[in-house]
Amino acid sequence: MGKIFEKLSSAHRDFIEKQKVFFVATAATEGSVNLSPKGLDSLRVLDEHYLVWLNLTGSGNETAAHIKQNPRMTLMFCAFEGPPLILRIHGQAEMFQQGHLEWEHYASLFPSSVSTRQFYKVKIERVITSCGFGVPLMAFKEERTLLPEWAEKKGEEGIKQYWKEKNQKSFDGFDTDIPID
Repeated sequence: MGKIFEKLSSAHRDFIEKQKVFFVATAATEGSVNLSPKGLDSLRVLDEHYLVWLNLTGSGNETAAHIKQNPRMTLMFCAFEGPPLILRIHGQAEMFQQGHLEWEHYASLFPSSVSTRQFYKVKIERVITSCGFGVPLMAFKEERTLLPEWAEKKGEEGIKQYWKEKNQKSFDGFDTDIPID
């Protein structure tokens, strides 16, 4: 049976900080639900009520389009090593793109990357844990280096061109408002 919490506990925070992968789900008012796996060094728990997620450049920009319409976001963490546990965070997300007053503050929390696209600050409304007995045990081998290497090779101007070509609209055709100037 799942347990519901109004905020993150220190045990939740410890669990989150040990995870190598997490999943982010968003949905606009119409169209597809987006669920994406995330990794690398891209999440910080700010306190028991807030976290911030660094969104790196990817093939789509669904989260930006969705959050513009509907700020709901769910993050899910699964224990693939150690004791079984699934932890879901439900909250309201606020998007910060380049040029926003708080951009530099959030950028200072993460390693610098030319592929940094947005930050999402999530106000935690509910934390749900469940057993995770059906989640397989898997050993972590290493982080993939493909995204950072690809982004560095493209450089800042190449990334902005990629945003212009691939990240202006969601797969459902919604605007993302990503700044490209």
